[in-house]
Amino acid sequence: MAARSKARKRAVDVLYEADVRGRDRLELLRERVADGNPPVPDHAVRLVEGVDQEAARIDELIEAHAANWSLDRLPDVDRAILRMATYELLWADDVPDAVVIDEAVELAKALSTDDSPGYVNGVLGAILAAEVPTA
Repeated sequence: MAARSKARKRAVDVLYEADVRGRDRLELLRERVADGNPPVPDHAVRLVEGVDQEAARIDELIEAHAANWSLDRLPDVDRAILRMATYELLWADDVPDAVVIDEAVELAKALSTDDSPGYVNGVLGAILAAEVPTA
C-alpha cells in the first residue's frame, strides 16, 4: 500500500474512533501520534487536523449532497471516509481529485458495506461538481 493510501486509512481510523467514542478529534490524534503504534504519518495528521478545522463546512457539504440521507444516518465509517475525502478534495491542492475519490472508494470497499463504494463515489462526485469550478 502506498504511503498516502496508508495515511488516508490512518486518518479514517482516527476520525472514525473519535466519532464513535464521542472524543475530540485533535486530542485523540495527539494520543495516537504519541503512542506511535501504529505510526501516524504526517499526511494523516494533516487530514485529521484539516477535517477538524473545516468540520462545519465539510458536514454541511456532505448533508447537502448525501441523497436523502442525513449525516447521522450514514454508517460511521462512511461518514469518516466522506469527511476525510471532502477535506482532501477541497483543501489539499497537491492531490488530484480523481485520486482522492478513487482512494475513498477503495477505503469504502475495504471497510464498509457493499453499497458504500458507490454511495461514497456519488456523494464526492456531487460535492466536486458543485464546489470546484470547471475550466
